[in-house]
Amino acid sequence: MSLSQWTSKSIETSSQAAEKIAAWLDENDAVLVGAGAGLSAACGPEFAYTGERFERLYGDFAQRYGFQDEYSGGFYPYDTPEELWAWWSRVIWHERYVGPVGNAYRDLLRIVDGRDYFVLTTNVDHQFQRAGFDKQRLFYTQGDYGLFQCSVPCHRRTYDNYDAVRQMVEAEKDLRIPTELVPRCPVCAEPMTMNLRVDGRFVEDKGWHAAARRYDAFVRGHAHGKVLYLEIGVGANTPGIIKHPFWQQVAENRNARYVQLNLGDVIAPARIAERSALYDGNAAEVLSKLA
Repeated sequence: MSLSQWTSKSIETSSQAAEKIAAWLDENDAVLVGAGAGLSAACGPEFAYTGERFERLYGDFAQRYGFQDEYSGGFYPYDTPEELWAWWSRVIWHERYVGPVGNAYRDLLRIVDGRDYFVLTTNVDHQFQRAGFDKQRLFYTQGDYGLFQCSVPCHRRTYDNYDAVRQMVEAEKDLRIPTELVPRCPVCAEPMTMNLRVDGRFVEDKGWHAAARRYDAFVRGHAHGKVLYLEIGVGANTPGIIKHPFWQQVAENRNARYVQLNLGDVIAPARIAERSALYDGNAAEVLSKLA
């Protein structure tokens, strides 16, 4: 696609972006939020996968295994399941259960509270629910750190993992957990795994499908209405989940408007440029001013 078919003109300051979005919010009847990993990253160093936080929480793993960021730790070929679950239980504990809730999520809730809204997200850290968003207005497409599933999978069910993860974290010694705590499927006894979409074995359970139906109903219900598509922190890794559908839906609905907040790579089709506002910068600053 030629450059003439795209727009990448960014609003200059976070204050100007907030002012633009505020005006559009007042003129629209509904808000559809699409959020990616960039939203959590914008919350500050306490949400970074590298640097001081990584060293503080996972430095012992880094020293032993040689990786320098949380992402690499998740793909390291551990020799034993006891080592694998020592890593994953600590990550899940900090990312899903006891870590801080990002101010950007609290600000976003203040912005949409009282409005007709829905959230579509690829994030798995559960920040939205921990910030107080209505569970019935959320669709976690890629899974949840708080759920286990059979690794085969032999059945299409997920399991809350709070108690299991807490026990692993408390019992871990020398970067290993006791063998008896390695989670196994209650049906086939094969290893359990996280309910994260990393390959075709991802389990879309009843809750996932119910959320998908609610999201579809929201989109169809506002297909021709005044709706603001608010995309935050969505990169180019999985554009088919949020970015491309948002572009298509805005193009098909002349009453819709589109906002993109991201640090780098802000772009939209030229055909929706007049109804788009792009901001290349820290999304948390814009949300703070809006809130």
